[in-house]
Order: sequence, then C-alpha cells, then structure tokens
Amino acid sequence: MKLGSPEPRGSIGWRWRKPVRSGGDTNCVEIGQGHGLVGIRDTKDRDGGTLLVDRAMFAAFLADAKAGRFS
Repeated sequence: MKLGSPEPRGSIGWRWRKPVRSGGDTNCVEIGQGHGLVGIRDTKDRDGGTLLVDRAMFAAFLADAKAGRFS
C-alpha cells in the first residue's frame, strides 16, 4: 500500500468511478483501475493524493468488508 501523488504516474486512461448511491454528492471516494493497481482518492480533494494498492489486496479488502469484518 502506498500513498501516491495526486495522479498516479501513468494514470492517464484510468477509469475512475464513484458509488452510484452517492449521486451528485462529493462526500465519497473514487476508485480507479490501471496497470494492475487500484487507486483510491477523495472526491472532495482529487488533487490531495491517491492511495494505491494492488488488485489482490483490494479484492481481499472488499471481501472482508462484505463479510462485515470491519463492523
């Protein structure tokens, strides 16, 4: 896991998306994918940095979240 620059190096062409449930709200996170990595950034401050994790780590995080392990 690493905190990257506002736009990860080589992130041109990444597909950034945010949760559908957030609607037009900017109080959420965005997920981007590219080059075997997943980027996570705050929609309120897209220039504030991007957390980068590999896809396997992100998949494990999602599985644990869905299983309620963080509740």
